[in-house]
Amino acid sequence: MLKMIALVIFISVYVLLLVLPKYRALVAVAAAAIFMLLGIVPVAEIGGIVDWNVLMMLAGTMGTVDLFIRSKMPNRLSDYLVRALPSVKALIIVLALFAGLVSAFVDNVATVLMLAPVGLALSKKLNISPVAPILAIAVSSNLQGAATLVGDTTSILLGGHLGMDFMDFFIYNGKPGMFWVVQVGALATVPVMLFLFRKEKGRLEGGELTPVTDMLPTVLLVGTVLSLILASFIPNKPDVTNGLLCMAFFIVGLVIEVVRAHDRELAKDVIRNIDYITLLLLAGLFLVIDGIDRVGIIADLSRIIARLGGGSLFLTYTIIVWFSVLASAFIDNIPYTATMLPVVAGVASSLGVDQAVLCFGLLIGATLGGNLTPVGASANIAAGGILRKAGYEVSTKQFMAIGVPFTLAAVMTGYILAWVLYV
Repeated sequence: MLKMIALVIFISVYVLLLVLPKYRALVAVAAAAIFMLLGIVPVAEIGGIVDWNVLMMLAGTMGTVDLFIRSKMPNRLSDYLVRALPSVKALIIVLALFAGLVSAFVDNVATVLMLAPVGLALSKKLNISPVAPILAIAVSSNLQGAATLVGDTTSILLGGHLGMDFMDFFIYNGKPGMFWVVQVGALATVPVMLFLFRKEKGRLEGGELTPVTDMLPTVLLVGTVLSLILASFIPNKPDVTNGLLCMAFFIVGLVIEVVRAHDRELAKDVIRNIDYITLLLLAGLFLVIDGIDRVGIIADLSRIIARLGGGSLFLTYTIIVWFSVLASAFIDNIPYTATMLPVVAGVASSLGVDQAVLCFGLLIGATLGGNLTPVGASANIAAGGILRKAGYEVSTKQFMAIGVPFTLAAVMTGYILAWVLYV
């Protein structure tokens, strides 16, 4: 009976996350509270269930990125691109690839917000629609989110699940890590973009370089990444090490900025811009997922997927990758990934295999699947909002004309390469 109640609550959570996106955090926290009231999740164990390392990594990175955007450094980097590549077609493609490189270390939505003004300015100077440049930035940002530990929430969740450090995304058990899988996938999208933007034949002259108002945020961001790399070599470190490092760089940087500017409002603005909705959503989901695990639903889902795979690791891997692509086209990939990681672990256990290849397949499908539709990823929604403010309403058909071929090229490449590398 308790399992059935938990299942109904869990399904209701996903339905409400879809139909009430503005109340996602409230839905997840309310469901967690119900689980605690029912005694499914012990109140005394909450502190150990919530993954504080993940939450601190996210909060710290979000804050540092906000300071980075304010410094105008992203705009300066984009100006250099315009000067180096006057061809519009080449600029759109390189701008998309550059957005991907940035989003490997910076949140996808933040990347879109940083680089969209470049796409808009480019389009205005050439009197062309900004739809293609902005959407190219968005889909490329989503792709590269899987490249590093701090690239996307899904990567942070995977890293926490497998106990991965920053360098594990580059070299994993002596083999090329997910970073290189994603880069090959990105290269596979170049011919797709060459075809999609084949009609863009204009040229653009570079203008004045955007002045960078403050170098400290750049130092903070680089320092965060370097500290995560160094920490990856420390054996037996505390589980919250990465989270503490991200928070430390953010807090120290914020204090220095406030003191230098003599402006307390700056601190309020930066702290206010942290995405607390996502943090609360994850905290609630950690408790909900623990609850459905305790009543046996995770084990049931694992058995169903293993049965569908018929005992074949390759078929099971294929199901996980492509089901994740389809699911993430409509469902937010954060709760989906958080839910599926323990399921995948159960599947691997039932098959008697290492869960790594299945987890990497899940990351590939869940991260890239969001590029199939305009609502499949937060970066896509942000891009749509930017275009709407500029007077361009993007239809689902317009988005999918870019998103679908981009997704298929990247996923197919990652799907094959991950299997070859990790089995």
